[in-house]
Amino acid sequence: MKIGNFNLINDGVFIIAELSANHNGNMQNALDSIKAAKDIGANAIKLQTYTADTLTLDCDKDDFIIKGGTLWDGKKLYDLYKEAYTPWEWHKELFAYARSLNIDIFSTPFDKSAVDFLEQFKPSCYKIASFEITDYELVKYVASKKRPIIISTGIATKQEIEDVVRICHEVGNDEIVLLKCTSAYPAPLEDANLSTIPDLAKTFGVISGFSDHTLGTTAPIVAVSLGAKVIEKHFILDKGIGGADADFSLDKKEFKDMIKAIRDTEKLLGKVDYSMSKKKKKSRQFSRSLYVSKEIKKGEKFNEENIRSVRPGYGLHPKYLKDILGKTTKKDFSFGTRLHSKDI
Repeated sequence: MKIGNFNLINDGVFIIAELSANHNGNMQNALDSIKAAKDIGANAIKLQTYTADTLTLDCDKDDFIIKGGTLWDGKKLYDLYKEAYTPWEWHKELFAYARSLNIDIFSTPFDKSAVDFLEQFKPSCYKIASFEITDYELVKYVASKKRPIIISTGIATKQEIEDVVRICHEVGNDEIVLLKCTSAYPAPLEDANLSTIPDLAKTFGVISGFSDHTLGTTAPIVAVSLGAKVIEKHFILDKGIGGADADFSLDKKEFKDMIKAIRDTEKLLGKVDYSMSKKKKKSRQFSRSLYVSKEIKKGEKFNEENIRSVRPGYGLHPKYLKDILGKTTKKDFSFGTRLHSKDI
């Protein structure tokens, strides 16, 4: 499966810098963020495409006031989304700029009108946000565009995950990535449950990854070690910019350090390999092998005093010691002579 030119099977981990609201309403911040994401080695920059009116109602009733211990408690949903959204008139320039830098760019649409709007830019894929996974009609519409679809599973039940995967298949879209996600901002480490990542891939027959809202970079590294092929993390040029998502985003240095740690983790994981490489063969000189530990005359018997398993490893494999002991020598052996199979 490929996203743009990136092969999720062969090219390693696909690292997404989530811009979200971290432009803080400033177009130049958005452009500078795209350039910074490219410079530090991210594979993609991701936008969010909505307006306050496509997400909620401009209503003052209690249902529409945020509560529950979030960063935004007390704020009206409509006001938060009006503050955080990425103006649609920016998209053309943002897509063009990212592509001029050769960094992938795509977005999360939050309703059908956003999908229709984004189609003009021919995005490499689409993202379904955690809170939209229950909007089956939106999932179906996005999947019907036959682009790879990345779905965060933050608030979904197992049945709902099964449902959206089936919906994608029913419209002929099998290019599905499911992201483990904890929909808390920031997310406590004890709620991450990263062991779900390999289970998502196994249970639903998809590529799995991780959309991270924890603080720091430990969680993405662990996720990669568990098989995550996609990592998404909120990215901000400088936390001093402020904004709705600044508190749980990584700045340029932190994101760069995370990318390096992920790439190092990929190197460490490598592949299943029992072959005898040149380095392994060379290192075997420091293993044990059979050597003459005491001068032996022709006609004497090999015993535990005159034959020992010692370093280096140029002599006969130690497993042959039991075959040698008690046998009569055919020639003289000087101290420190390596034994060979012909000596048995």
